[in-house]
Amino acid sequence: MNMNVIRESIERRVGSKVIITVYGMRSKIDKYEGFIYKTYSNIFTIKCNGEEKSFPYRDIITKEIIIKYV
Repeated sequence: MNMNVIRESIERRVGSKVIITVYGMRSKIDKYEGFIYKTYSNIFTIKCNGEEKSFPYRDIITKEIIIKYV
């Protein structure tokens, strides 16, 4: 899967509810629930509890983040 395919897939789902699981360092796992808000050339943002959180598309390829559409 390449970055263009991922970007286009996320662009089609702007406004969709998602749960983002982020696998960080030292086995830290964070989860964010919100709506896909905006897409840019290298990142996308979600609106979560009134805040904007941004994530790079490359983290999907490397499986550092997982998107679950709700």
